[in-house]
Amino acid sequence: MPPAVLEVDRVAKRYGTVVACADVSFTVAPGELFGFVGSNGAGKTTILRIVLGVLAPDAGQVRLGGAPITLAARRRIGYLPEERGLYPRMRVHEHLVYLGELHGIEVNEAHRAADYWIARLGLRDRRDDQIQRLSLGNQQRVQLAAALVHDPDVLVLDEPFSGLDPVAMDTLSEVLRERAAAGAPVLFSSHQLDLVERLCDRIGIIQNGRMIAVGTVDELSADGRYELLVDAPHAPPGWADSLPGVEVLEVHNGRTRLHLRNGTDDQAVLTAALATGPVREFTRVRPTLAELYRDVVRSER
Repeated sequence: MPPAVLEVDRVAKRYGTVVACADVSFTVAPGELFGFVGSNGAGKTTILRIVLGVLAPDAGQVRLGGAPITLAARRRIGYLPEERGLYPRMRVHEHLVYLGELHGIEVNEAHRAADYWIARLGLRDRRDDQIQRLSLGNQQRVQLAAALVHDPDVLVLDEPFSGLDPVAMDTLSEVLRERAAAGAPVLFSSHQLDLVERLCDRIGIIQNGRMIAVGTVDELSADGRYELLVDAPHAPPGWADSLPGVEVLEVHNGRTRLHLRNGTDDQAVLTAALATGPVREFTRVRPTLAELYRDVVRSER
């Protein structure tokens, strides 16, 4: 399958009076890493299951390359569920070969792919172990290998970093970048916002079943908080408290972190800082994704 855009178009799902998602729309381009963030129960897993065809939407449509996703297209999607879906008594290698064959790849190729991902994800010593005898972290590695063993054209991962140690996180990050570089749309959810910020080209924030913000970190912060980091070692306590349009966020070892409301002149802040003595640093600080997330959710509420 050639690289294709994954589109979620005005998708909605309701369970009785509970709205799981409502009018959710976004796209994931070929070669793009798209991070999906939101609190527990926000609707992330529902959307991912609809993308996979595990759930049918009440309204809206999911398309790949401009066409509704068919069974054949779904076989070319790599999926990692939030809850592990492995057979506990099967051994690692035989399990991956079995899943590869279910996706339609020839048995010899399934063996080669299983060997490759077992080595790549650090499972050589566990190749012939039963799944149930693995640690939770190693079970997650096998689940990742299961999502990748058939060389998918699209990746959809629900909390893929859950339970992984730092080395495995680095390996998975590298794998996701490689899949994107090869032209695959990569969609994943995560509560680890620092990882999402570091990895993703674009981010979607979902709250109460509704997509409330979509964009790059820079786009999401364009109209948000404006922060300055000021290092004025001789400034007395409270030197910035009375500056108009300025909120003091943190003071530590002479360094003050400030939030400037829209329209506030940062040069007025610099003048006030210089009035206290030398200024060793005066830097605009981009908010982290965690800070942006809190601001967006707080504003929506």
